[in-house]
Amino acid sequence: MGTYNFSAGPGVLPNEVITKIKNDLAAEENSNYSILEISHRSPRFENIIKHAEAQLRDLMAIPDDYAVLFIQGGGSLQFEMLPLNFANQTGQVAVLDSGNFANKAAKAANAVGKKGVIVASSREEKYRYLPELPHDFQSSDYDYLHITTNNTIEGSTYHQSNLPKTNGHLVADMSSNILAEPYDVTKFSAIFAGAQKNLGPAGVTVAIVKKDWLAEQKIENVGPMMRYQTYVDKDSMYNTPPVFSIYALGLVLDWVKDQGGVDQMYVNNQKKAAKLYDYLDQSDFYQVPVQGTDRSITNVVFTTGDADLDKKISQDADVAGLHHLAGHRSVGGFRASLYNAQPMAAVDTLIDFLKKAAKEN
Repeated sequence: MGTYNFSAGPGVLPNEVITKIKNDLAAEENSNYSILEISHRSPRFENIIKHAEAQLRDLMAIPDDYAVLFIQGGGSLQFEMLPLNFANQTGQVAVLDSGNFANKAAKAANAVGKKGVIVASSREEKYRYLPELPHDFQSSDYDYLHITTNNTIEGSTYHQSNLPKTNGHLVADMSSNILAEPYDVTKFSAIFAGAQKNLGPAGVTVAIVKKDWLAEQKIENVGPMMRYQTYVDKDSMYNTPPVFSIYALGLVLDWVKDQGGVDQMYVNNQKKAAKLYDYLDQSDFYQVPVQGTDRSITNVVFTTGDADLDKKISQDADVAGLHHLAGHRSVGGFRASLYNAQPMAAVDTLIDFLKKAAKEN
């Protein structure tokens, strides 16, 4: 039985990327310093950051009228930057409350002096399904609509096929399923993603912003570090960027491209998720709270229905080499994160373990 990492984040990285990082950590003969020590003003890093942007643009088909930015602070900082930069006409942000992180985004907008308005929510039903826009939703009442494409904790996803339809600006938190399945970037005015789930190690956040929308903004009393335009003007190097994280992100993007790009990742991820869901659905021991097309192919959430038993099986899984299978503390149960770098062998091993656990318990 192999050892596998099912953590929701920081998540599993490709073995090839880990090997390359190990090699690059050693000092280069011609410079006597490693990748951890290079200056963000050096030609070497300039090539690294430009390459990372070019690879991401290619993989996601990002048009030239969108800026690609590398920012620190994770998705949580984006919850604050977005309303500060873009909630400048009505001062209101519409939020589809599909999970913990969408809810946090609404609260963050309120905290920075804007109004985060939850226009629909499945919170009272423990986020077992995706909320839809109400029939009387008026996009003109809000500066933009905020969604979380993949709910890491709850195991649900707005896929390209079931994105909410709005005449206004659509903003997406893609932190946990960016590059896992294809999305049409032109359907969004802004996209952001913390790297630590599907793009690389923690430390950098990717922001993709429509340039003309940014140019329209009249922003007051917002410091330079909280303005997207600062990152545009300074090529994401207004201050020292997370050099190592951007370098590692570039390696992951290379790997995705070598595997066949996002379309192939999507095929692989659908197969992994389908195999696990098929087993869980036929089991009378485990239950999956999310049903139908709302299901995530990235984070598969399930339970036995008994919190103590879930905890015991998670501990047994860890001993068996299946690490970080316990669900988020707010929902309990189990969560198998099937990020791009997670091999099918991990799913097969997990199913074998779950069958054994069901028999024993």
